[in-house]
Amino acid sequence: MHRPRPRTIAIGALVLLLAAAPFIPRGDDDEGFTPSGDGKYGALGTSTTAGFSKVTPAMQAEIDRVVDAGGALGRTSGKQTPEQLAAGLVRCAEFEGQRYCLGTGWTEDTQQQVQARMATAARTVAARRGPVVTTGDLDARAALARMARMSPTARAAAERAELTMAARSVAKVWLLRHEIEGVALPANFLADHPEARAVATAPAAKPTTTPPPNTASPSKSPSPTRSPSKSPTRTPSKTPTATSSANPGPVKTQADYPGRSAILDIKQVAEQTRTYWCGPTAMQMIAWGWRNRKQSQGHWAQQLGTTTSGTSIYDMVRVVNKSTGWDGKDHAGPYVVLDIGKYSFTQWELLMMRHIHDYQAPVVLHPILLKQFYPYLDDDASGHFQVGRGYAKNGDKPDALSYFEPWNQHRFDPSEPTIARVQWRSAYKSYRGNQAHYAHNVGV
Repeated sequence: MHRPRPRTIAIGALVLLLAAAPFIPRGDDDEGFTPSGDGKYGALGTSTTAGFSKVTPAMQAEIDRVVDAGGALGRTSGKQTPEQLAAGLVRCAEFEGQRYCLGTGWTEDTQQQVQARMATAARTVAARRGPVVTTGDLDARAALARMARMSPTARAAAERAELTMAARSVAKVWLLRHEIEGVALPANFLADHPEARAVATAPAAKPTTTPPPNTASPSKSPSPTRSPSKSPTRTPSKTPTATSSANPGPVKTQADYPGRSAILDIKQVAEQTRTYWCGPTAMQMIAWGWRNRKQSQGHWAQQLGTTTSGTSIYDMVRVVNKSTGWDGKDHAGPYVVLDIGKYSFTQWELLMMRHIHDYQAPVVLHPILLKQFYPYLDDDASGHFQVGRGYAKNGDKPDALSYFEPWNQHRFDPSEPTIARVQWRSAYKSYRGNQAHYAHNVGV
């Protein structure tokens, strides 16, 4: 299927903003999901997500503080201990009551806890004996080494860019805390963050799915239907029209979601062609689902800054925001790296449901590949990236999560079993795999 892909070019500035005319992509294993224009948004005080926030003077001062603290370190030696490297390089900023730590994302842990976790993970990697299957996640040791190798000027620029992107997503984070964790929104939240207000009319592409019978492995259905929606607004200065007071709308629970929901076309999948390219391959499939056009894994490796050591989850989120429209307010809003270490399975599953069904946008899953969680593996492996794209509530049976799996061990060792690209597996085991990763975070 072909459709127009309009682009807007910002002259003389920083980036090419890709805004391909969006659609709701649907996998053809998902049994007839149909769009609905029921448009109930005007009844809510808050939207389902938020657009990009403005960087306030207070935010800018906090960014400057954290970056300046790194500048005081000067050139960092890679010969320092993991504890010394983490203490100097892993620093946190406070934006409107939410904590963001460099290289880790939005977290409820203290800076000291994040630093200790990073140092411990780096020591664990260094202590490994024998070869370990690595699929392309940038591990803690490699992440610290990469930051240490940077010149002070380059490191300051990278930190400033990361913290600025974080500051611009603070309203989205507050909404997630409110909707998933039940945290009360601050007073005057909608006055301070008009980008989080409900708009007057529903986006054209907010579908309501009709759940088919609950089976963990959906059968083939007719070709996927793509429903066009409005182009996402990527400029935060354009404020949506508010329709109610600052009181937050009702918070949904798992019971409010249909039995099954899925996005993305199951034909738009690929296996990674290099052992360390799970990040580029996941990004390839995420962008393919948005643009309806396949670009090479090499292209995405370049965009992500992938090396033989792998790809960072921050870079995954950065490129989703830069190169697709999934970050539009009619989808997920700005993607963020979110620490789910304190989440229960119920909260984690609710986050998946919200992202897939309400946002109609893929999740950057970030588990560790262990056989206990992923039975199709022949060997335990490293941290990894997958593309979350569906869920099924199965009643008395375990709920299922659907994702696109870049890793195919058979490609690199023909003696090992082939791994399918489209997976429907235990949601609880995916949660456990996410929690077992030292960073326990996701891109949402």
